[in-house]
Amino acid sequence: MWLNRLILTNYKNYEWEEFNFNPVINCFTGLNGMGKTNLLDAIYYLSMTKSYISTHDSMVSKFDTDFFRLEGHYLRLDQHEKIVAKVQPNKAKVFEINQNPLNKLSDHIGFLPVVFIAPDDISIIMEGSELRRKFLDNTLAQTDTTYLNHLLHYNRILFQRNSFLKQMGNERSIDTDLLDIYNEQLDKPATFIHNARTSFLKQFNPVFNEIYQRISNEMETVGVEYQSKLADDSFLNLMVYNKNRDLFLQRTTVGIHKDDLIFTLEGNPLKKYASQGQRKSFLLAIKLAQFTFLKNCLDINPILLLDDIFDKLDPKRVQSLINHLITNFNGQIFISDTHNNRIPGMLMDLGVSHLHKEIIEGKWKK
Repeated sequence: MWLNRLILTNYKNYEWEEFNFNPVINCFTGLNGMGKTNLLDAIYYLSMTKSYISTHDSMVSKFDTDFFRLEGHYLRLDQHEKIVAKVQPNKAKVFEINQNPLNKLSDHIGFLPVVFIAPDDISIIMEGSELRRKFLDNTLAQTDTTYLNHLLHYNRILFQRNSFLKQMGNERSIDTDLLDIYNEQLDKPATFIHNARTSFLKQFNPVFNEIYQRISNEMETVGVEYQSKLADDSFLNLMVYNKNRDLFLQRTTVGIHKDDLIFTLEGNPLKKYASQGQRKSFLLAIKLAQFTFLKNCLDINPILLLDDIFDKLDPKRVQSLINHLITNFNGQIFISDTHNNRIPGMLMDLGVSHLHKEIIEGKWKK
């Protein structure tokens, strides 16, 4: 699968721009703030129906505009696909495939698989569990519609249960019968999601270890461990044991929304013992392993978006990563970099087909 043409209208700092891409590697260079990240984010949006960078569509529309439009032309499984997103913030967004509107945005997830790697992703390693769950859900939602539907259902019922716990706290009343109903509604999706995450990690770890060692030129053993209370007890039992705590805190304190991933290096917690270079190699490896997992599950090469990931990497690590990408990844790759000649120079030396354009204030330099 590859994206051959993209049209942006009112997307962040792009008023209107049309891009035609190389099927192998596309490298965009320029100073910070020129629109390199926004271009990659637009590609992600067409795949996932939301921005990777911004939390709300109102932060995506160009300043002083009330809508944006994205149009992408893809070659997918030997078929040409035209994807259009028409978005007015705070209104229902419209996604079209070949001029046919989608009934549910969730139906689109996984149709155009994508992996995004950005500098701020280091927070997956260094910060709270929510970001690591997001990585899990982003991966599994693209490969399994059932997983995504269970996740959406779980989050919807969880919101209702938490609202009811707050209401009871404010009114100083207790209705355990309704709590039991919420628990029963949460049980099936919670169990499915837990089992899917457990199965995923068993497949993921060997691939992840191999990629880490290749791109870091190290023989260190790395790992990802899944931490969930559902590993030791059923969801319904956990709800019973924690009922009083939930009532006191007015929120649901256990469940798959509290799961975490534990990252290790030589069996030790990565956050405490890894150097900056090891953390960056770990992050790159975990995202590239995500790419491999998506490819194997979907039998489609995902699009790989690399946003300014070479900053603070020594030339040897950059060269090793580029060689690994060229040798092992057949999908279309988009790279942004603040150095005009670093990546294009390496690609030229290797004789790799690529497009190089400089981005200046939401326009690519002709």
